[in-house]
Amino acid sequence: MSLAEQAPAYIRSISPYQPGKPIEELARELGLTEAGIVKLASNENPLGMSPLARGAATAVLASLARYPDGNGFELKAALSARLGVEPAQLVLGNGSNDVLELAARAFLGAGRSAVFSQYAFAVYPLATIATGARCIQVPARDYGHDLAAMATAIEPDTRIVFIANPNNPTGTFVPGRELEDFLARVPKDVLVVLDEAYTEYLSPTQRYDSLSWIAGHPNLLVSRTFSKAYGLAGLRVGYGVGHADVIDLMNRVRQPFNVSSVALAAATAALGDDEFIARSAEINRRGMAQVTEALSGLGLEWIPSAGNFVTFRVGDAARVNDSLLRQGVIVRPIGGYGMPEWLRVTIGLPEENARFIAALEQALAADR
Repeated sequence: MSLAEQAPAYIRSISPYQPGKPIEELARELGLTEAGIVKLASNENPLGMSPLARGAATAVLASLARYPDGNGFELKAALSARLGVEPAQLVLGNGSNDVLELAARAFLGAGRSAVFSQYAFAVYPLATIATGARCIQVPARDYGHDLAAMATAIEPDTRIVFIANPNNPTGTFVPGRELEDFLARVPKDVLVVLDEAYTEYLSPTQRYDSLSWIAGHPNLLVSRTFSKAYGLAGLRVGYGVGHADVIDLMNRVRQPFNVSSVALAAATAALGDDEFIARSAEINRRGMAQVTEALSGLGLEWIPSAGNFVTFRVGDAARVNDSLLRQGVIVRPIGGYGMPEWLRVTIGLPEENARFIAALEQALAADR
């Protein structure tokens, strides 16, 4: 028996997460110039990072020989003041992926299960399987969460329910009142992880105050990130908000110094840049209209999205994606989510969206 075969079977069964193709990789593969490539695959902020965050990140470069503040005091203090929660209710992560995995490590394990929706974020099954726990995938309703079915799917060994709102990769949205009703149905010994990675992109009419529910539902953990609207994807920093007892357990399994000095400084500064977030949301709103109008004009089916991306159906997604890549446009195939006829495109700057639309028209024309 080989050394690799000594690993637990549940570890060997994991299919690694497939990120969006990097610009550098496509340039190497097809001999393209990096400057001529448009990447709309990973739901990154097309405006880049906040100027305040950039300045704060630069200011700490001279101190990188020292370890970061392992407790993230300044970022937690800023989040505490901003969100109206106690610092003891906050856990920091190396991106919100880390927060999701901390929850899984703290509450899952062999003989336990986690519930999540079909077409939901790929990290939910990955984090579950990595602990030796069992996955319970609930069929989606209109490509989104069927909360009634998810509540029914909870079994005696279930310890976590994962909900993404808005959902990635489909962009679907669950109104706040429906989430509250769901929380009331979930057993108190089951942790509900509400993944709000795209919450900054919600319209004013969609917004709800999930953090205020924690007092009445200590089994709620809200996960958020600085990777999307805040534009800090390369620095990897996210956070979770929950009951202090839940957060304490997550901190026990958290790696020391899991968030870098640069990330801590940049996130703290970014949190106060309201103008940048407002501009990012407005760019996204206009770009969403630009892209979805074009998709409709091409006769393509698309899923209404509350995030900074839209998923659309093209039939032979592999062929269309290959054509887009050869034209220097990177989008995201989502066959791994069980949607082989669909692609997901991030909303970019107006000129990037126009480049995508023109490339898509050319890719589709080859079939006609």
